[in-house]
Amino acid sequence: MNINIPMNPCFKEVDRSHKRYIVMKGSAGSGKSVDTAQNYILRLMQDKGRNLVCIRKSDITNRDSTYAELTGAIYRMFGDKANRYWSIKQSPLQLTCLANGNQIIFRGVNDEKQREKLKSITFQKGKLTDVWIEEATEITQADFEIIDDRLRGELPPGQFYQIRMTFNPVNKNHWIKKVFFDIPDINVLTHHSTYLGNRFIDNAYRQRMERRKLVDPEGYQIYGLGNWGEIGGLILHNWEVADISQNLNDYDDIAIGQDFGFNHANAILLLGIKDDNIYILKEVYVFEKETAEIIPLAQEAGIPTNKDMWCDSAEPDRIKTWKNAGYRAKGVDKGGANGSVKAQIDWLKGVVRKDKVIKRIIRVHPSCVNTIKELQQWKWKKDEKTGEYLDEPVAFQDDAMAALRYGIEKWRKRKRILV
Repeated sequence: MNINIPMNPCFKEVDRSHKRYIVMKGSAGSGKSVDTAQNYILRLMQDKGRNLVCIRKSDITNRDSTYAELTGAIYRMFGDKANRYWSIKQSPLQLTCLANGNQIIFRGVNDEKQREKLKSITFQKGKLTDVWIEEATEITQADFEIIDDRLRGELPPGQFYQIRMTFNPVNKNHWIKKVFFDIPDINVLTHHSTYLGNRFIDNAYRQRMERRKLVDPEGYQIYGLGNWGEIGGLILHNWEVADISQNLNDYDDIAIGQDFGFNHANAILLLGIKDDNIYILKEVYVFEKETAEIIPLAQEAGIPTNKDMWCDSAEPDRIKTWKNAGYRAKGVDKGGANGSVKAQIDWLKGVVRKDKVIKRIIRVHPSCVNTIKELQQWKWKKDEKTGEYLDEPVAFQDDAMAALRYGIEKWRKRKRILV
């Protein structure tokens, strides 16, 4: 079979490598995920006995990332004949090559139960030989060791085990940098790519990145140039990812924050508060959707209608639409110093009031991957002349952060809680 698909030459080395670890850091829009998906489809069609598991921290995020990329690759290759070559299932997510029985399955490592399932993965034909960890900075080193340990045992001649990791390098102190980039290892191939080397990127995206270069120079280093991120200037440090309860009765109160968007994300966060600590339970994070399309997504995600939903007050028409759908939507008060972004951030951090200090912790459920990404890179603006950080956040990729700021509206204005 002759398959002609366009490729980016910069990925030729990684696609041909048989090394155990392929570690691909790069900018947004570099094409690394598209190339990875295409490479796996070709590999599994050509080599019998190979099977792939796609890993994300949260299992449900595979649907819109690894699964979408892989099925997209299949349809680009075969068009309306795709079903002749691949069985494509959505429940559960699974792809099977009809010519040889090789399979692709999808897993998460959110909790101990999911991690234990990794240890018992089997296939009808062949072994687990390949692992794709997308957004690899989401997972812990302990998660990785469990995954790595699954690739063992003798293979037929010519076969090999391989783990491919794709990610934006958000933090230079991340364990991936220490383990794979800082320590030379003949079993490791590291790779760097940017949108500038992606010959398929469109002009509108290039213009967007040029804008980011001006608006957020530090963020551009990560998401534009694929360089390791600096942690200086981060706004919030008092947060952690944790397997928190999804039972709303376990919290003192529940609220919802929403930042409206279309070209940038429309972000909805389900929040809980207990003992003055904040819990981010769920997120709905979508692009280019009208409110009428987002409401069913919120309902499907279990965003309750009987809790206050705090929204951007500059969008009264959207607030009215949510009210008509049965939600208790209302606008936040942006008036005065107490309604400023700085005041909201101070409350999230926890500050001193008279002789009382609130040490607030923000805990985020692992499924809220977009919120976690924003927390990792939400920074203060930097004065390029003095090198000092200003009391103004960078207004870029901060939609979940806006939803978080809005969602705490009632809590931060209670007299008994720090304001």
